[in-house]
Amino acid sequence: MSAPTPEVYERGKGMDAHNAVMREIRSRKDASYDPHEPTRVWLDEDRTPDGVTESLTIVLNTGGCRWARAGGCTMCGYVAESVEGGFVGHEALMDQIEVCLEYEADHADSPAPLVKIYTSGSFLDDREVGPESRRAIAETFADRERIVLESLPDFVDREKVATFTDHDIDTDVAVGLETATDRVRRDCVNKYFSFADFEDACAEVRTASAAAEGATAGVKAYLLMKPPFLTESEAIADMISSIERCEAVEGCHTVSMNPCNVQRYTMVDELYFHGGYRPPWLWSVAHVLAETAGDSGADATAESDGVDAIVVSDPVGAGSDRGAHNCGECDELVERAIKDFSLRGDPSVFEQVSCECERTWEAVREHERGFNAPLTR
Repeated sequence: MSAPTPEVYERGKGMDAHNAVMREIRSRKDASYDPHEPTRVWLDEDRTPDGVTESLTIVLNTGGCRWARAGGCTMCGYVAESVEGGFVGHEALMDQIEVCLEYEADHADSPAPLVKIYTSGSFLDDREVGPESRRAIAETFADRERIVLESLPDFVDREKVATFTDHDIDTDVAVGLETATDRVRRDCVNKYFSFADFEDACAEVRTASAAAEGATAGVKAYLLMKPPFLTESEAIADMISSIERCEAVEGCHTVSMNPCNVQRYTMVDELYFHGGYRPPWLWSVAHVLAETAGDSGADATAESDGVDAIVVSDPVGAGSDRGAHNCGECDELVERAIKDFSLRGDPSVFEQVSCECERTWEAVREHERGFNAPLTR
């Protein structure tokens, strides 16, 4: 990709030294991408406030997240897949949408009720997806029941959300919050906004929802399980606390826990290469889901009383060294239990999986310290 540079908008945000180093690391990526082809598209199932439904997920190929092009988050390498030059025009974006619709027509019996649109940045950022393109995309999917749109909180406003609710589409804004702890978000993730900014974005969405006549609008918070520089036990505690704090914000009805995976051209990749980072255990992901499911309140030793919000997780790269993993013997079973829970919300599924490596995981939780992490690979 072309050497990224910070614009006025990004200056003075995050760790400047980290951003300078990451701009150089990201510029090593020399692959090119077709602006008329989406980055990814697939069909799946998702749990929503209205129940489990078929979904069409689209990752648009844009000019890239403006924060990532300035240096960006310690774990995110998606900007390396963005189009050369930092901009994709309206016609090319609509060509990408057409490719996705053709894919859906070829692989599904009928249009999916739920459409999720990501850019690995901010769909609501005019530099990535302009107002004309957003209006056209809203019209294209006006026959669907629900749409999810990815954005950083500072690009969220009621008018942009109304572009979709005006078409009678229930609209959810997916915000990459990563953690409810400002210190962790700033020092471990290098994300520049605060939890208060997330609350403000939720307020904008609530206002849009109140003004909508036939549709609703809500927020789906994306949290990062085990950012760099946290031990396994610290990551678990921070995730449980973050889920509880997100659920307490009016309008945030879903929390998606994303276990950190090691992506190329990132600080996490550099740490991993030198033995300074291990992705989270799948046991940790299952533990958090069980603790926050709502049935844990009867257990005096529980770390959470459970939450009313929908909590889901779909570990990327599960079972691989670069993704959330256990010992290798039980990874597939535990991953399957996590996906089962994410669709049905029943924590009893975790009682059906076990492995001797749980003892190692428990020892890691007890003995791992920040100055000697990670204890295992």
